[in-house]
Amino acid sequence: MRWTVEKLLESVSLPVIAAPMLLVSGAQLVIESCKAGVIGAYPMANSRTVEDCAAQMETIHTSVEQARRDDPSRIVAPYAIKSVVFCEGNDRFESNLALLERYRVPLVISSIGDPARVVERVHAYGGLVFHDVASLRHAQKAIQSGVDGLILLTAGAGGHTGSLNPFAFVEQIRRIWNGALILAGGMGNGRSVRAAQVMGADFAYMGTRFIATRESLATAHYKELLVAQQAADVIVTDCISGFNATFMRGSIITAGLDPDNLPPRKALFQPDLPEGIKAWRDVWSAGHGVGAIDDVPSVRELVTRLESEYHQAR
Repeated sequence: MRWTVEKLLESVSLPVIAAPMLLVSGAQLVIESCKAGVIGAYPMANSRTVEDCAAQMETIHTSVEQARRDDPSRIVAPYAIKSVVFCEGNDRFESNLALLERYRVPLVISSIGDPARVVERVHAYGGLVFHDVASLRHAQKAIQSGVDGLILLTAGAGGHTGSLNPFAFVEQIRRIWNGALILAGGMGNGRSVRAAQVMGADFAYMGTRFIATRESLATAHYKELLVAQQAADVIVTDCISGFNATFMRGSIITAGLDPDNLPPRKALFQPDLPEGIKAWRDVWSAGHGVGAIDDVPSVRELVTRLESEYHQAR
């Protein structure tokens, strides 16, 4: 099957991608997202080895296909796999590309680097590539590489984030690009999804809200903090992961660090944290949408709620 953006939109019940999150997006979260009708995404970096990554992808692939066979009338969304271009060694990167080809992954999300090689290999079997961008310059480079969609990381996006206002960013990109636009940053309800479409985006990229679901791999304390923290508790810093990213003030304090006096990074992607403390594992991320999280539902319950809010806003 050769995928198009139009076919992707027809294959979901709601134009939402549950963002691939390090140490949070496991196979169960991806599968339940797809079964609920939104695109679930697994980051390859969540697997320490190629063998484990293959096992996770096999579980996701077979479970999604089985759900379609069990109820042909049900909308079961396609899944996505994220491959980081810059950070992985050549051996792992090539092996990851081979896995994408083996499973003919419908949607591949790439980030941090030139996605040209990913585009070439994924397009060869008929898949799509969406690439993370945080600036107009990054977007222009990704367009030149032949990607099918741009994931706009705007101010308020969780994880590795951007700084541009979403209204301004979407408008600038739409002046040079008529392909798929996926908006990331602070969205946590169905009204936000509708608003993203009105602005000119095709999909909403929703991460933080899906961390606070029963199927995510986040610890109970992490989920409790998501309910307790507000947007004002979200700190953007390059001192935790070595690259600009959002982290919750409460988790920084819990890790024994001073959020107002963090040790500066050594170099790009090289933080200078005390021994035993690691980004993502010990210090937890959230976007500005954290302030609207009041509960920890199942993925199915969350998507049902999002759909209701989305349709009420139309």
